[in-house]
Amino acid sequence: MAALLSVEEARQKILSRFQPVEEITLRTDQTYRRVLSREIRAGTDWPPFSNSSMDGFAVRAADVAGASPGAPVVLPVVSDIPAGSQDQIAIRPGVSARIMTGAPLPAGADAVVPVEDTDFHRQTPGARIPEQVKIFTSSAPGANIRSRGQDIQVGQVILSPGRRLKPHDVAILAQLGVADVPVYRRPRVALLATGDELLTPEQPLAPGKIRDSNSYSVAALLERDGAEVHRLGIAPDQFGEIKRRMDEAVQENVDLILTTAGVSVGTFDYVRSVVESDGSLDFWRVNMRPGKPVAFGDYRGKPIIGLPGNPVSAFVVYEVFTHPVVQVLAGIRDSRRFSIKATLAEPVESDGRESYLRAVVQTMQGTAVARLTGHQGSGNLFSLVQANALLIVPSGVKSLPAGSEVEAWLLEIESLA
Repeated sequence: MAALLSVEEARQKILSRFQPVEEITLRTDQTYRRVLSREIRAGTDWPPFSNSSMDGFAVRAADVAGASPGAPVVLPVVSDIPAGSQDQIAIRPGVSARIMTGAPLPAGADAVVPVEDTDFHRQTPGARIPEQVKIFTSSAPGANIRSRGQDIQVGQVILSPGRRLKPHDVAILAQLGVADVPVYRRPRVALLATGDELLTPEQPLAPGKIRDSNSYSVAALLERDGAEVHRLGIAPDQFGEIKRRMDEAVQENVDLILTTAGVSVGTFDYVRSVVESDGSLDFWRVNMRPGKPVAFGDYRGKPIIGLPGNPVSAFVVYEVFTHPVVQVLAGIRDSRRFSIKATLAEPVESDGRESYLRAVVQTMQGTAVARLTGHQGSGNLFSLVQANALLIVPSGVKSLPAGSEVEAWLLEIESLA
């Protein structure tokens, strides 16, 4: 029997076969969570003009030097400048202008005195400007002014390719006038569950039957990673039916075929046979726990990953191998998973394979502490529901005492508290 591949060897073999999908262009309002395919540079300074950061009065700083509550400076008010104003007024020495937040700073002014530091507090809409204003505080040049180019200069790199766009990224694209955004299209992934024993959630249980959970967890993981899921349903353990569904995936021109179950050596494990009938398998046994029976190969020109049938195994194998594949397809430049170091609150055991153990990691007195969520059988989906992390026990290690430090992949970053 062929030796088991290490997890890292298997991962590199898989990733070497993939590259990002093609680029498309979307409107700015369609780009949340899409992956940028080209660099975005600023086409203008931001702010594009110097403006007030406060409601107040635009002045020359020299005119209000020494102003105080006991000795206010009184200045005539010669203009009203609302946000959006295009008036080309100028502030000459000895005068002021009322100005609103975001309004362009008039020529000659070099400071803004907030209304709170004046005797004019009327903020009702449509209030007329006063003939003069008393100013109770001095202002330094530049006070309460957002200068042109303070945040961004024209030509500056704003967003780099490979970034999955966040809400604030979309906002800055709109702010800078990037109306057509270059992104990668969503990877298309076909998903097939196999097994005579599988039922859909609405079907009543019958002797020897279980409900399909793998296609639900894997579809959710794919959607989380930004993929477009083509669900092929549940195929019985029949060579011809599995082949028909996989041929359907090829016709849909997907970027990846994912199957669950049917990749081991059982009499009714047909996925492997179907793949080899019109393609090839690169490997199908990996030195990991859970999830040793993993298939990777090619079916009619389409890459295929066969996940194990046990629900925790399918989840873990997806996270270890398929997640980075979908990241690469989507255009993500760095597919490394966020991890932390955690201290074991209890001893753990393994069988010497690289192991991914379900655990709860909590911060206690500044230290991340990990406890297992019950027995680690690959069919125990509830232990995964209870977990917020996967602890990684390296290959060759069969036990770790309490107090050992281990790597932990956080499944729910916000729950680390």
